[in-house]
This record gives sequence, C-alpha cells and structure tokens, in this order.
Amino acid sequence: MAIGLIIIGDEILSGKRTDQHFPKVVQMLKARGLQLSWAEYVGDEPERIVALLKRTFASGDIVLCFGGIGATPDDHTRQAAASALGLPLVLHPQGKLNIQQRITEMGAEAGVAVDLASPENLHRLKMAEFAEGAELIPNPYNKIAGFAVREHYFVPGFPVMSWPMVEWVLDTHYAHLFNQVPHAEHALLVYETAESLLTPLMVRLEAQFPLIKVFSLPSVGDANTRRHIELGVKGEPAQAQAAFAGMRAALDTMRAEYQTI
Repeated sequence: MAIGLIIIGDEILSGKRTDQHFPKVVQMLKARGLQLSWAEYVGDEPERIVALLKRTFASGDIVLCFGGIGATPDDHTRQAAASALGLPLVLHPQGKLNIQQRITEMGAEAGVAVDLASPENLHRLKMAEFAEGAELIPNPYNKIAGFAVREHYFVPGFPVMSWPMVEWVLDTHYAHLFNQVPHAEHALLVYETAESLLTPLMVRLEAQFPLIKVFSLPSVGDANTRRHIELGVKGEPAQAQAAFAGMRAALDTMRAEYQTI
C-alpha cells in the first residue's frame, strides 16, 4: 500500500514555521522498512482541504495528516474530513471523556474548581467531534485524541504530540507491512561529467534490471566541492548490487572520475 503525507497550515506555506514533519515521517517509515510515496501541503482553506481529502480517500492509500484538528476558527480538518466523506460530525463518547478528564486534571493542578458545563469547556469538546464512525488515536502528551477513518490518520501539528501518535498508528495497524520489501541503495559521485552523457547508461540499467531505480542528483559544487553528480541505484538488493557493478564498469569504460560513497 502506498503511504502519503498531508501537512495542513497557513503557517507552513507563509514560512512562519518550518515543517518538521516530512523528514521525521521519512525517518519513522525507513526504520520500519517502509517508504513515503507522496506528500502534499495545503493551507487553512476548507474547500481545498475537502477537495484534497476527497481525492486521497478515493486513492486507497494510507495517509498521515498533520494539523488543523483543534477547536479554533482556523482549524478545519475535522469538518473537512467529514465533508469529504459525506458523513456527519458526531461527538465521540470516549473522546469526550478524555477531554473532560484532561480538563479536570488541569483544574486539580491549578488548585481551582472545574465546571465541565461552562461555555469554555463545552467548546473544548469540539476537539472530539469527528466523522461518524471514526476511531481514536491516543495522545500520550495530553490525552486529546486524534482520529482515524478510512486509512487516514489525523493528528495535531505539534511534534511532541503527533510523532508518538504516528508511531502508534504504524506499530498498531501496519506492523504486518514492516520490512516486507527488501531494499538496498548504492551510490557514487561522478566528477566533471555532464548528466546528458550518463542518461543512456541510466536508461540501460533500468531496462536491464526492472526491480531497481536509477537516480541522479547533480551539484554545481562550491568552495569545497567540485561539480559532480551523485549517481546511484536503489531497489531489490541482488539487482541493485548487480546494477551498481554494471554502473561502475560503464563509468570505467567512459574513463569518468568517480568516488563510491
């Protein structure tokens, strides 16, 4: 199954905050022998979020979605998920209890009496309103749960909360997918060679070894590094090893200067 990532928030698109989720998700997946297939960013616009979720719900992909599940006016993800599925928003009973427990604990810590029926505390319950049939994703940080529906997993934008929640999702629901596809990667640096001269080699290797991909990452160099191309293969281990050997042999024939990394 393909795994996708959605990151929601105007603050990311405006540059006010730098996204930390993408590299962390890649790291978490890699540690489990999984790989991210795609990622998309979207601002706090309900119509765009609904349109994006309609498309991803239809894809059948596993989707990790960060941000916008709070109860402030700029949080639209809960409502958008329900709209994309044509389902009503309903108050999740256990989600409600979790929030009320958190409110009570905060009151005890502050030494103040808590009125669960106050307008402020009733508004907080909106964070437990999810698309009908959604399941909870436990939040070990403050007990305010995320939610899961149709292979989509919605968590807060705060890394201290969301990252443990995503790890729980992977370990609870997808352990059977871990390390199922053997994978190897080999690369080298080719110096002072035009990428166009390497393209035929890349095409030939992918045709010869259908279970690998060849990648090319050019660099113009800097004060410390000459112009070079990171050239490599990745995929099924045996074919990746054979393709890499073929790559080195071809570069030797071309008299190209290269260094294995």
